[in-house]
Amino acid sequence: MKPLRTEGGGQLRLALRNLQRNRRRSITTLLAMVVGVCAVLLFGGFSRDITLGLQTDFVQRSGHLQIQREGYFQFGSGNSAAYGIREHGRLMALLRADEVLAPMLEVVTPTLQLGGIAGNFAAGVSRTVMVQGMVAAEQRHLRAWNDYGFPLQQRPLPLAGTPEDAVVVGHGVARVLQLCAPLRLDDCAAAPALPRPTPSAVDESAPGMPADLQALGSLAAAEGVPALQADALRIEVLAANTHGAPNVGSFRVAAAEQQGVKELDDVHMAMHLVRAQQLVYGNDTPQVTSVLLQLRHTADLPRARERVAHLLQRHFSHQRLAILDFAELNPFYDQTNRMFSAIFGFVFVLIGAIVLFVVGNTMSMAIIERTVEIGTLRSMGVRQGGIQRLFIIEGLLLGLAGSAIGVVAALLIATAVNHSGLSWTPPARIDSVALTVRVWGEWRLMLATFAVLAGMAGLSAWWPARRAARLAIVDALRHV
Repeated sequence: MKPLRTEGGGQLRLALRNLQRNRRRSITTLLAMVVGVCAVLLFGGFSRDITLGLQTDFVQRSGHLQIQREGYFQFGSGNSAAYGIREHGRLMALLRADEVLAPMLEVVTPTLQLGGIAGNFAAGVSRTVMVQGMVAAEQRHLRAWNDYGFPLQQRPLPLAGTPEDAVVVGHGVARVLQLCAPLRLDDCAAAPALPRPTPSAVDESAPGMPADLQALGSLAAAEGVPALQADALRIEVLAANTHGAPNVGSFRVAAAEQQGVKELDDVHMAMHLVRAQQLVYGNDTPQVTSVLLQLRHTADLPRARERVAHLLQRHFSHQRLAILDFAELNPFYDQTNRMFSAIFGFVFVLIGAIVLFVVGNTMSMAIIERTVEIGTLRSMGVRQGGIQRLFIIEGLLLGLAGSAIGVVAALLIATAVNHSGLSWTPPARIDSVALTVRVWGEWRLMLATFAVLAGMAGLSAWWPARRAARLAIVDALRHV
């Protein structure tokens, strides 16, 4: 009589038949695998969605890359005038015309950031602000970037289409400057009544405005800046110019815009680049503190950065310029990614432990029930390795089937969630966005989850299989 063949296809067919013998237990194990795979993929897709959403927000605000004077990112907020980029117009023209870089570029635009004091002296209030001078039309184009296809409505840019002396402030700035009523802000609380200063402390010709600022305003008007007007939305902004002297400008608040973070909302002010340059440089040659580059695709970032560095080294070596990407400019991005990576790792390990326990328990129960069969196979010439492989194949089949069904189920659930119309408000945003789970297209995540959990199912069958293979033939045959 020939010994029983348990190699190759014979073992596979035998493993399939054994799994069908106790279908209820096999189905329960499969369901545990499916739930585990779905949990890993859905959480991974949700965390990936948050990562790409944050990236979209930051790229819409600050571009993919920024060219700055070396040291500006660490020290420039205290003295932006000392970190200006000279010949920024020639620099932007060079970037736009470069045959390697141009196909990758979406927007190239300058900005000027400076610190100042904004005052609504008719109300007797003022506060420090961080001013961003910008080209409104280019910033509006910057906000339209949506390379990952999020169901977003483009946020309007309130500064676009406004006169040159217009500014847009954060809700916190509007609140402190007591502009809630003139701007008709519904969610802006009015300030409590405070005692007004004595008449002797102010100039009678300009109630509420200090004499030194009134003099500076008159000087600015004489130099061509619009004169101060009696307007409920008219404010003054005081800043230091390149020579360290104070300079003041009169502006009209066009709108208030929430920034999503209170600390930023309390200091934000946006104005047209030309007026910001007048505040800092006066009649000197105007400069900017940053040149923003927004790419069509984030995948081009390493190649674009390398090309920009080459161009700067070749044409602007006389200026010490640095290149920073959006992750360096926004440390919150990397911090959030690390947090979700740690949570995802914990969830993955937890699901893996559950898979090990469930499949291992299934294999242990199967071995107890089939101890006599194991003894029979061993008496017919099947070696210990053949018995061990048989149970490992059963575990692998459970793992492969459960992982495959789990991937399909996760894709279906993600599609249902993405079309459900649910919404939520992520951190650092003031408007709600559609709740989406990005599973389709994340091939590395799906492949890794499938392979690792299926492999762990096979691994969990190894120890019970090893124990089954080491059973003595006589003991196995007389097992009751």
